[in-house]
Amino acid sequence: MYIEWTETAAEKIAHKVQGQEGYLQLKYDTDGCGCVVSGVTALWWVNEPEEGTEKVETNGISLYVEKSKMIFLDEVMKIDFVPEANSFQLKSPNQILNPRMSYFNKI
Repeated sequence: MYIEWTETAAEKIAHKVQGQEGYLQLKYDTDGCGCVVSGVTALWWVNEPEEGTEKVETNGISLYVEKSKMIFLDEVMKIDFVPEANSFQLKSPNQILNPRMSYFNKI
């Protein structure tokens, strides 16, 4: 799996985590979704990568993804930031996985 950060997204996430110790995780959250295939991706800033996560290849900022949820994601993806929506966006060449991806500081 490879995830590319756009310049805008990389700058925005760097600003959000500036000076904080932690790890960035692409969380596939299924709470309240009713079914595991209806999950929603979000960026979580955590103390330590959760058990069962794997560091994925990126063009910059390190990112961890749950191994068990990788099946729901594409092999090549891009994280962008949309200023008009004030949110991140997760997309691949085939689809937009989350047009308004949230960031949560879980520390």
